[in-house]
Amino acid sequence: MAQAAGIFTVNQTIGSVLCCKCGILMQPNPANMCAKCLRNVVDITAGLQKHVVLVHCPECDSYLQPPRTWLKLQLESKELLTFCVKRLKNLNEVRLVHAEFIWTEPHSKRIKVKLTVQQEVLRTILEQPYTVEYVVHEQMCDSCTRVQANPDQWVASVQLRQHVSHRRTFFHLEQLILKHDASVHCIRIRQVDQGIDFFFSNRSHAVKFVEFLAKVVPVRHRNDKQLVSHDTKSNNYNYKYTLSVEICPICREDLICLPPKVAVRLGNLGPLVICTKISNNVALMDPFTLRHCFLDADQYWRSPFKSLLSSRQLVEYVVLDVEPISSEVIVGGSRYLLADAQVARVSDFGKNDTIFNVRTHLGRVLKPGDNAFGYDLFGANSNDVELDKYKGFVLPDVVLMRKRYEEQLQKRRGDIEWPDLAKLKLHENEDYKPSDDELEIDQMLDDLIIDDEDDDMTE
Repeated sequence: MAQAAGIFTVNQTIGSVLCCKCGILMQPNPANMCAKCLRNVVDITAGLQKHVVLVHCPECDSYLQPPRTWLKLQLESKELLTFCVKRLKNLNEVRLVHAEFIWTEPHSKRIKVKLTVQQEVLRTILEQPYTVEYVVHEQMCDSCTRVQANPDQWVASVQLRQHVSHRRTFFHLEQLILKHDASVHCIRIRQVDQGIDFFFSNRSHAVKFVEFLAKVVPVRHRNDKQLVSHDTKSNNYNYKYTLSVEICPICREDLICLPPKVAVRLGNLGPLVICTKISNNVALMDPFTLRHCFLDADQYWRSPFKSLLSSRQLVEYVVLDVEPISSEVIVGGSRYLLADAQVARVSDFGKNDTIFNVRTHLGRVLKPGDNAFGYDLFGANSNDVELDKYKGFVLPDVVLMRKRYEEQLQKRRGDIEWPDLAKLKLHENEDYKPSDDELEIDQMLDDLIIDDEDDDMTE
């Protein structure tokens, strides 16, 4: 604009001087030194902490945040890095740019953190890294100290029971507990016959754990308390609380004969039904008509019933022919197709030519030549009170439950990482003797893989 008006102007230039240390050209500043030489002369980390003490509990793997708060932090995690940085004093005098862990031996009781900070010195921004060493002192927290002094010093216990001959439900429940970290406040876990006992130092933690169980499995519970001590002067009472939780004895793939009253209430369902899924509801389906229903915990415990046959009594069959007779039906996210099939027991090959004509809900997955597991009602001796109440009811010879996926299971079982059951740190009871646990764990993993395959096929 000045040139357009014909006014003479002088271009402004920034002068440069030589650094008094190294002699390179630089913009002038009060120190007349470049940033590199100024960094060698001025230490911006002079007043910052470089040695800090951390108090660590070796039992629960938590760190003390003064004055009395204990935080459970994993080694070299983001949460631990944030905790270490916040423990530094006078860090607000500089600007923190970067922070990272420096690897140390796990048994060295040292945690090293490399910090990069910035600060303005004589109108020059200096950036400098430095290392902070944290010394870990071992000290048990208050709750762990009480547990170590007296392992039986618990306030509330949850007695989880299921009156069945196997432990498939507990293996699956352990996976859910580990996944959702529901046992974080548990001070001790003891395995007993037909169940597990969980001990807590606070009644509210036990109540919260029972609420978690009610969300994943159909249960009923009752509360009880026992007076331990009391002070008549201050009117203080100390109780031990016991929460008894009973899991529904119905498991997946169980064959059930519904009581007449329950069958009528469910719209004349069954009476012979199978359990297709267990969550906070019980999913029942008639394998001969594909009619189904869902029972919540209140509905089940109002009129409880037991299974006629369990998965331990499954027999392997060979499918000879399959003929679909209806369209697909979606029940609880899984697809079923009603079909007529001809099957023969694997154990009968070479002995007799017995062939069974059955109606099954597995018409979508079964093909001639496949193997399937089912209940042999032709040779079973069933003494069920509810079954005797149905006059004139003719039992089918075979009820097929699921297809055998041996090759697919062996291939996929190695690709899936399951939570480690040993993390629960079970304290086994001396009187308890586990039986066939490995087979039941394999059966549970097979069920989970089959569920995953059904979801993929449904999508």
